[in-house]
Amino acid sequence: QVQLVESGGGLVQAGGSLRLSCVVSGSASTINTMGWYRQAPGKQRELVASITSSGSTKYADSVKGRFSISRDNGKKMVYVQMNSLKPEDTAVYYCNAFVGWRGQFWGQGTQVTVSS
Repeated sequence: QVQLVESGGGLVQAGGSLRLSCVVSGSASTINTMGWYRQAPGKQRELVASITSSGSTKYADSVKGRFSISRDNGKKMVYVQMNSLKPEDTAVYYCNAFVGWRGQFWGQGTQVTVSS
């Protein structure tokens, strides 16, 4: 019943910006930590950024100073603002959330492509 629906992926030139959004639906349970992961072909999935229910954030070293994660608890949404994008940021981006007692859930993934 729990679903994570993403939006905002696409093609952007190097130096540009994108904002990804993800909404949690189908659950009345408390949403705990939320985050964004990414995976490029032939690479392991890596944590990009995470944010706790109280607003504490963590970032991968590769995106510090360029990406910013935020959440809207009333709307059950998590966002990542991605600035100064580089070609090496190209990947499929996945949102995830820990939902109450139900455990961790994942979005379907959205493609982000950064051209040089």
